[in-house]
Order: sequence, then C-alpha cells, then structure tokens
Amino acid sequence: MSHFMLRWQFTDTSTRALVGLPQDRSGAATALLEGFGGKLHGSYRSFGDYDGVAICEFPDFTAAAACLMAAAATGAFARFETTTLLAHEAEAAMQHAHDTRTGCQPPHA
Repeated sequence: MSHFMLRWQFTDTSTRALVGLPQDRSGAATALLEGFGGKLHGSYRSFGDYDGVAICEFPDFTAAAACLMAAAATGAFARFETTTLLAHEAEAAMQHAHDTRTGCQPPHA
C-alpha cells in the first residue's frame, strides 16, 4: 500500500460551520478513506496555509485519486494537496538509480 500526506484548506463556509458546531471530523475522514480501501494513520489541524494534514495509505494511486476527488466534490475544501510518501520504496529507488547508467549530463557539462 502506498502512503500519502494530505493537506487541505476548508472553504469559508466549512470553517463557519465548524465554528458554529464544533466537531471531530476524523470519523467522517476514516469512513471516506476506508470506502476506497484506504487507512487513516493520523489527522491533525494546523496553522498556516493549510487547515489540516493527514497521513494515510491506499492500495494504489487510482484509489487515492478517486477518494480525493470524492472529497473535493463535496465543496468543503478550497484547496487540497497530496504528497506521495516513500518508505521502503525510497531505498529501492536509490538502488535503481545506482544500478542504471543513462549517461545523463547536466547542461553545463
């Protein structure tokens, strides 16, 4: 399963609704992710450009994309950012880069 970091910014309307009726949305997020075969590892509210961040995993990129499209389609979010996270894949990628010689040179060479 692939891991992802999700960051989001709520719309003004969503923020007003959460202030008007404070609630923990992690249950709704968990249900959404699980509906696409995903798993929520942690969810946090944050200061700055984004209102929240979550670490999750999905069985594949298609499931991740479908889940995020479904979330975005609700209209609750002004912005979404998804970052693919590498665990054991990072070492495999390093090894692949080490083993593959392409002869690629920088422009100034």
